[in-house]
Amino acid sequence: MRDPDVVVVGAGADGPAAAWKLAEDHGLDVLVLEGGPWHGNEQWPEPHADAGGTISTDPDDLDGKLLDEQFTHREADANDPTYGYLRVGPADHSRAPWFRNLHQNAFIWQVGAVGGTSLHYFANHPRGYPTAFNDQPHWPIDYEDLVPYYQLNEELTSTQQAPMTGKEEVFIEGATNAGYPLIETSNVTETGWRPQANAVEVPGRQTSTGDPLDADYDGSFSYDDGFRGDTLVGDHFQGSSTPVDAPVREKARKSSNVGYVPRALDTNEDPSKGNVALRPNAYVTDVETVEGSGRLEATGVTFRDSWSGRTQTVEADVVVLAGGCIETPRLWLNAGLPDDGWVGKGLTTHWFDWIVGVYDDETITEINPEGEHMDPYVGQNSAVRFDKPGVGGMEDIGMSPGLVSYADYLFSQAGYSFDTPVDPDEPWDTRGYVVGEELKRRMSDYRQTKALLVLTDDLPRQDNGVSLDTTFADEHGAVPKVRWEPHPDDDAKRDELSRIAARIHRAAGAEHVHRCDWPPLLLHMQSSMRMGEVLDASAEAKNVDRLFVADHSALANGVGGPNPTNSGQALALRTADRIADRYF
Repeated sequence: MRDPDVVVVGAGADGPAAAWKLAEDHGLDVLVLEGGPWHGNEQWPEPHADAGGTISTDPDDLDGKLLDEQFTHREADANDPTYGYLRVGPADHSRAPWFRNLHQNAFIWQVGAVGGTSLHYFANHPRGYPTAFNDQPHWPIDYEDLVPYYQLNEELTSTQQAPMTGKEEVFIEGATNAGYPLIETSNVTETGWRPQANAVEVPGRQTSTGDPLDADYDGSFSYDDGFRGDTLVGDHFQGSSTPVDAPVREKARKSSNVGYVPRALDTNEDPSKGNVALRPNAYVTDVETVEGSGRLEATGVTFRDSWSGRTQTVEADVVVLAGGCIETPRLWLNAGLPDDGWVGKGLTTHWFDWIVGVYDDETITEINPEGEHMDPYVGQNSAVRFDKPGVGGMEDIGMSPGLVSYADYLFSQAGYSFDTPVDPDEPWDTRGYVVGEELKRRMSDYRQTKALLVLTDDLPRQDNGVSLDTTFADEHGAVPKVRWEPHPDDDAKRDELSRIAARIHRAAGAEHVHRCDWPPLLLHMQSSMRMGEVLDASAEAKNVDRLFVADHSALANGVGGPNPTNSGQALALRTADRIADRYF
């Protein structure tokens, strides 16, 4: 595409949403540049071994069966951070992942590809808490301004109540026995539990046999045989490509490559709408600017083809940064754009922890007489949640055994459980790493083990964030240096939520409760370029005209604790409208 109206940097969770809105509702031509590969596109049949094509504009390029071949159901194929197909790095797997300098006991878990980190998320789509928006003095818009965009995003991503299985029944038993009420609104202002709002399409009346989908269903789960949706598949962290054989746009879990990219390419077939082109393997290294009327003005970007090494400059009327909380400030700083002290700062993440309950057979049978086990790998990864505005939330989690062993017992800052003193006044029995024979014994109870993921509210602080490393550089410039340390207030919130999680386990009848005590996991990152500081109320840079940010970094904070994808995409849709209003 020559002379696009808008160039979007990044095709992760939010960039394709903004691109679709700009073309669909405002008739603008949009070029989206993505540094990573594109799975499930015929232009790149071997995305990790061959350079393939250069650009895709045709929705017929999307091939669901090709995506089935590329996204397996095996844990390590997907989630190996060095070689897995869901890593953060160049498409060429003979080369190393992109380096980030992280000087602490922590782990950054992201994906560089079309779809971004939404490729391996659980598709949890709750809204942020209203208090997280309305009670922050630096946040320039009301929560109510986002509600229409939440509603639109939920419609486009098939967001709905997740179906329940045995593990959810145990959680509800515990939450109810512990005295927490059911929350019946999407705009959460009170404490309680509720079904998870997930962007996963579930089967309706259509199954391959025409019969209801229940425990007796013995039909095929293939799209070609008539099956639609996905309810009992727990491979979302592997990318999920179900139902098998479905076209990309009809895969059940609406990660951005499924929920927005096909929709954006569809605009090319309607002459009344704008055009969208998407180019993967194009890492943007510079933002081009000119001196305007006393201010800088963005005029385009320069990118580097990650296979050939060739660079190219693209001019556009507006530039939108959507590379995420690390790549967006990295690009900004490497481009030498103005820094008023908040660029890259104020990074928030949900201060996670993992509270594990192990149940005996009799307890499970009493709660769920039709099943003898919880079978954590059955059903959606998370289908029920707990919310406490002002503190954070938690969600019930089920995953495959390798990921469970890592998350439940092998990712801790507490030391080994056999060396860590039991906390006599706390509602858990053990804390810390579990290894060796004890790990084998614990994992032998895998089918009777339930984990609750704590997601703690996090407020932005200038000490946390992304800066440029002065020692290391790669072919794209200085690498990002990332720092995040919890505030004592966050520690107190996390402890409170961990105690609530343990009590829910106890109230459901768990015979053993374990707190893993995670170190920081940088997965739900927000607010490193936030509105109210770096950006104005339209998400345009305060110091550079025609330069916008449309990713999670524009959020004001950790949205209170709920998973941030719905909030990030809703804000990106709003930003697209503001771009059109202001410049077109």
